[in-house]
Amino acid sequence: MLQRLWRPRPPESVNDYIGVLVPLDEAHLHSHSYRSGRCEYEEVPDDNSSEDREGGKDAEDDEGRGMLEMSAAEYSIEGLRKEVRRGGKGRTWTAYEMKSKLINKAIQDIGMGRYNWELFMLCGCGWFADNLWMQGVSLTLPSLSAEFGISEKAVRYTTSSLFVGLCFGSFLWGIGSDIMGRRVAFNMTLLITGVFGIGVSYAPNWPGVCIMFALLGFGVGGNLPVDGALFLEFLPDASSSLLTLLSVWWPIGQLASSLFAWFFIANWPADQGWRHFIFTIGVITFSMFFIRFFIFHLFESPKYLLSRGRQAEAVAVIHGIAHRNKRKTWLTEEILDAVVDEVDMPAPRTFSTTSVLKNKLASFSGERLRPLFSNRKLGTATATIWFCWATIGLGYPLFNAFLPQYLSHGGSSSSESSVEALATEMTGETYRNYAITSIVGVPGSVLAAYTVDHKSPFLGRRGTLAISTLVSAIFLFLFVQFGRSPGSQLAFSCVEAFAQNIMYGVLYAFTPEMFPAPVRGAGTGVASFLNRATGLMAPVIAATIPGDGSTAPIYLSGALIFAAFVGMCLIPIETRGRQRL
Repeated sequence: MLQRLWRPRPPESVNDYIGVLVPLDEAHLHSHSYRSGRCEYEEVPDDNSSEDREGGKDAEDDEGRGMLEMSAAEYSIEGLRKEVRRGGKGRTWTAYEMKSKLINKAIQDIGMGRYNWELFMLCGCGWFADNLWMQGVSLTLPSLSAEFGISEKAVRYTTSSLFVGLCFGSFLWGIGSDIMGRRVAFNMTLLITGVFGIGVSYAPNWPGVCIMFALLGFGVGGNLPVDGALFLEFLPDASSSLLTLLSVWWPIGQLASSLFAWFFIANWPADQGWRHFIFTIGVITFSMFFIRFFIFHLFESPKYLLSRGRQAEAVAVIHGIAHRNKRKTWLTEEILDAVVDEVDMPAPRTFSTTSVLKNKLASFSGERLRPLFSNRKLGTATATIWFCWATIGLGYPLFNAFLPQYLSHGGSSSSESSVEALATEMTGETYRNYAITSIVGVPGSVLAAYTVDHKSPFLGRRGTLAISTLVSAIFLFLFVQFGRSPGSQLAFSCVEAFAQNIMYGVLYAFTPEMFPAPVRGAGTGVASFLNRATGLMAPVIAATIPGDGSTAPIYLSGALIFAAFVGMCLIPIETRGRQRL
């Protein structure tokens, strides 16, 4: 199986998808504009009008909207040549960037279809696995404390081992997907997670458990950056809200984890229940890898193929998507070359493994980050969104990573308990309440996908993000201040789960939209790094904070989430309604 995993598949060929190509002069009949009722016959704009648009106040949006709603007359070599050079305020586009624009336009014209929805399900497996294991580790803490004699506070270092793996995984798999291709990274992350996840259930001692959790964390850490980027590269611009909806798999993963924990841990002895539970979710993760690798035919990202100089395969992938979606496409190699007109331009760059590594490491250099602060508006947006990622990265796990422990106290004060006391035993009622909390979180992601495009001045990306974050902070304080019974804790944690799923769903979609395309990777890369790095600190703080550790971490979590809300109110950019290429 490993040989098959690493052995490259035969290259895609347009000859495998006969019947999907239409002439360019008929392309408008199969376009997004035509399906939306916005395709009109008009003259191709002259050079002066194109220049006026580029220099006008709407030039910033031309890059995002210009090629989305094209007229029939613009489906010509000359029309496409003008469109790929629009925007950027006089910037000179490279051949690679212009060809990427054409590929995005072709994907937009094909539209959402069977392939995209299947990919939505399979990329959702990555989000599902991420929270399945994040919550799975949390749910095993009381059992690990009981079996290995670890105190309730010290056992929280188990979560630190997972976060170590997450930090390395989120960084290295992002690089790996640019070197090996999206397809290899897409499959390897779940394979590693499944194998080491099953291995955890056989660990003989607590250090062995921590080591195995760190190794599976390395696989889990690549799920969100790889799966999210892959889905985005096949997503039509008109369906951009689906990137937010992808986060619905996050609470579903938490729900599955809580239900299996309720069944196994609550009904088996402490030294058996958590092992059955971990083994089960490990098998589930491996099964998702099996479906991805052996059943679903995943196309390689056309952007990756272009960067490697494999233009013919990139075009074949577009034909393959059209074939799977039962649509037509107009894109050919000849059109790409004619529109870009490489006679007057340098040859397209190809990226070696060394250059990819240098580019990735350079994305964290001062020279690479400087454009993010090229003007006051962008600089403010960059600083505030990074601040939000860092504070949420620390505040979120301070509450959620140890929620099973908090719920096990039932709202009773444990100030008299010793710092070295073992974890309170979790009852069936505790697992039931945790499952209910997980269920309530699911509609949050669905609501977020609706509100991010709502025209209300109080909603959109920024408004939805700020409101959900404020609600999350308020109910964290209410949980610790008034959660004196299992019922009140359940009520507060349900609202908390609902708000936090909205918050994270919007945050993951809003952040890459905020940055200009040339520095988008650097901006989102730093944000992800800050989130994981501060998250690594959360278990250490929770394990060493003075007191019994059942109230102070939650107060700190609420303060950090509220600080993130303040930062969100200061973000000067709203990306609602802007189509990005």
